[in-house]
Amino acid sequence: MKIYTKTGDKGQTSLLGGTRVSKTHTRIETYGTIDELNVQVGHLRDFEVNKKREEKILQIQNTLFTIGSILAAGAEASKFKLPELSDSEIIFLEKEMDNMDEVLPAMKNFVLPGGHLAVTAAHRARVVCRRAERLCIHLSEKEEVPELIIKFLNRLSDYFFVLSRMITKELEVEEIPWKPEKK
Repeated sequence: MKIYTKTGDKGQTSLLGGTRVSKTHTRIETYGTIDELNVQVGHLRDFEVNKKREEKILQIQNTLFTIGSILAAGAEASKFKLPELSDSEIIFLEKEMDNMDEVLPAMKNFVLPGGHLAVTAAHRARVVCRRAERLCIHLSEKEEVPELIIKFLNRLSDYFFVLSRMITKELEVEEIPWKPEKK
């Protein structure tokens, strides 16, 4: 099977149902950002500190692929046998955050991203997730987007923040508080 089709050479691409749209279409930008997020999550998974949670991160990546397929189908989603998103994915994230919060110190300040490449990778995943969420909301103002997608992305960005704090603790890296300048 060839990867290249030459059908996108003039700036058009096909949605899952075959509808041709511009590569700058909001739907394409939205599921492209979900794909970018999945790459960031894969990068985060690659750090040694995350080997113990590899299966959980793979579960998140699989859910992101599900979201991408739903977004790629668009209005024609009912014509396809697509994987489904359910509340269980959101409950999973909430339980994971609750488990981490039990061992993390209480937050007293906003924290600055950084301190270790793995911490920064979690923050990068968080901000790409927020962008994906904003794009989904923007798309939902024009076309139907399942509410669970937006809810999942909202919870996922929170998860990456809590995970960044957990990684900071596990690696014994200093958590740097944000200290706004007083003028």
